[in-house]
Amino acid sequence: MKASQLWRGGIVAAVGSGLVLLAGTVPARAAEGAGETPSAMVASYKTLADAILAVKKTEANLVRSILTAAHERAEAEMGRVRAALKRNDTKGAQDAIEDVAAAVGQIGSEGDSSVGAIRKRLLEGGHHHNADGEAKGIYDEGFVIVTKTAKTQFLDAAKAIGQLAKAPKADALEAEWTKVEAAWAALMK
Repeated sequence: MKASQLWRGGIVAAVGSGLVLLAGTVPARAAEGAGETPSAMVASYKTLADAILAVKKTEANLVRSILTAAHERAEAEMGRVRAALKRNDTKGAQDAIEDVAAAVGQIGSEGDSSVGAIRKRLLEGGHHHNADGEAKGIYDEGFVIVTKTAKTQFLDAAKAIGQLAKAPKADALEAEWTKVEAAWAALMK
């Protein structure tokens, strides 16, 4: 079933796995004027538009939550790295650095592969959250929050951080983390 469909005088929208009846059968009233859309249908269409726009806002909030969770994971792993480096625990630092790099990469990719699969499904269904931004080259196809510029910043930082796992150095790691935090602040304002 498509996201919405016109059904003989009434409008029905697919929401989740069920159907929500937005308006019953609405007879065209001659009193509304020739060629004029009946007011009940206009009101129902307005309500449907409100619902669609609310879903778009909800998608943005959900993606922002996914990004925040990844950032918080990266921050926690940075704490593990710092503690391991203070203890001269090279193996612990290496493991935590790899986890930082993975979390930063998820920020740049706007989620992991399971989120990417959902984004792909939405695109295949014709949903482009930032269609205008995609057309202007600001967003990659299907991205909701992370711009192309931010994506590059996070993925470059993730790669650089991952390289530091070979030979952990606190100053180099802190320099890369500063880049992550600057990109994060710019993205979340």
